Amino acid sequence: MRALIQRVNHASVTVDDCCVGAIEHGVLAYIGLGPDDNLQSAQRMVDKILTYRIFENDEDPAKFGKLDKNVQQVGGGLLLISQFTLMAKTDKGRRPDFGGAMAPDIAQSLFAQLVDYAKTQHPTVATGQFGADMQVLSVNDGPLNFLLEV
Repeated sequence: MRALIQRVNHASVTVDDCCVGAIEHGVLAYIGLGPDDNLQSAQRMVDKILTYRIFENDEDPAKFGKLDKNVQQVGGGLLLISQFTLMAKTDKGRRPDFGGAMAPDIAQSLFAQLVDYAKTQHPTVATGQFGADMQVLSVNDGPLNFLLEV
């Protein structure tokens, strides 16, 4: 499982000209599921995203400007977007190989479980729509982007 996380000032996702999810200050996370992923790895990924320190500590002068706080500590939102292209193999040729992605029917169920778990761990969770043609709008803060794996 991979997650590309971005610290954002705000982010939203639209499907068919309708906003289906939005957050203000927080983390936009694109989630890629592989064939060996399961509920336990999904929970570990959510825990890692929620506790990954990508926000500055503006309160402690000794830590000013250091990435010392996580999204929970700053009261930020979490926007989760299913993104099978994160699992693409790109080391050969000029076309991505998506054989490393989980089958869509299984991935949809696991992604829903991941979102449900995230909602039990954090008060502000929004999502896109699995398998839809989504338009994602975000203002990256920093910019800060990290690729996480579990």
